[in-house]
Amino acid sequence: MSYRDDFLFLRGQFDQDEDFITLKKYRQNIFNLPFESQNYHLLPGEKFYRCAEHNRDFDTTYSTDNSIASPHLSELLRVDDSKIQENITFTYPIFKPFTLEKSKEIIILLHGLNEKSWEKYLPWAQKLVELTGKTIILFPTAFHMNRAPKTWSDPKLMNKACKERKKLFPTVVNSSFANIAISTRLQFLPQRFLWSGFQTYYDIHQLIREIRVGKNPQIEKDASIDFFSYSVGSFLAEILFMADEQNYFKQSKLCMFCGGPILNRMSPASKFILDSEANVAIYSYFIEHLENELKRDTRLAHYFGKDHPVGQVFKCMLDYNKMITFREKILKKIGKRISALALQKDEVVPAIEVELSLHGHDGKIPIKVKSYDFPYEYDHVIPFPAREKNESEIDRWFNKSMKFIAQQLK
Repeated sequence: MSYRDDFLFLRGQFDQDEDFITLKKYRQNIFNLPFESQNYHLLPGEKFYRCAEHNRDFDTTYSTDNSIASPHLSELLRVDDSKIQENITFTYPIFKPFTLEKSKEIIILLHGLNEKSWEKYLPWAQKLVELTGKTIILFPTAFHMNRAPKTWSDPKLMNKACKERKKLFPTVVNSSFANIAISTRLQFLPQRFLWSGFQTYYDIHQLIREIRVGKNPQIEKDASIDFFSYSVGSFLAEILFMADEQNYFKQSKLCMFCGGPILNRMSPASKFILDSEANVAIYSYFIEHLENELKRDTRLAHYFGKDHPVGQVFKCMLDYNKMITFREKILKKIGKRISALALQKDEVVPAIEVELSLHGHDGKIPIKVKSYDFPYEYDHVIPFPAREKNESEIDRWFNKSMKFIAQQLK
């Protein structure tokens, strides 16, 4: 079967409302396992904030009551993030080889920004199970996939919101029904990028902690854990590996696909990712004015301080020309366990930026970086189109890419 055949078949079989799905033709099973986040209190929407670990209280507040005379945009903004139930209680799928035994080797797959469906990743997960024999966990980022309200993916509602947004910001570029929800939310409160990222960071720690104490019904408590990441999922994976607060990842390997650069070396403006207004807001807050924001926000300053390694690592991954020694010292230490596959025509995560960020200013970081240029029309969002045109070439390069990734994670 071709990649296209596999994509269409898996899309038809996948249902996250089912506890168990058998894929006889691949000799694999899909399990949708429940998860309840214990880390939602980090998000905007709480009446007060406390860092229990360091016995610190904060009077920080995040206004979500934006007075915009646009009903559909207001609906996206006037919501307490920490109260969104879909983001707290959800299921995550795992692809597992046919066996009654618990898995002893797993790969956690981290997806890209503004993803609403696992469709693209289903053949990736299936192929990696086939090539490695390991179980693949597809873990959703906060407010992505099934962790977001369904209204944020409703084309009719989002088209109305998009029209309102274009009236409010006539010069906006790349605004679409696909990115209106995330773009609006991040533009008016760019801190959401940080706090939802932190929630996901700690959710992954929670996932691993539950595995280690034997609470996962499909995975052995001493299973090896590696990572495969795509796009901004690689940004999260790098932070997990670099901070490694619980020493969970000392033996883990990471392979990144279309990801890896420092934040200000990526260009996420796209109809499928972020519009221009949101992109500018993120850049302005985290790159241009971060030091001023740290003076104003004591909670942010605390989490970016020495008491929280994740905050220091996050900060060092924002600007290519700042905290160079701090960042590259860590990457040199862990670099032999990290690899990356870049694409030459990727305009969101340019291949040259992957190389520059991962090899460092002195070129001595030992991260393996490979780049391909597929002989068919592709882009960052859709590296492997499920179409009849160029089907054999797409199939060949999909298999070649997955084989490279699998080799790094064996």
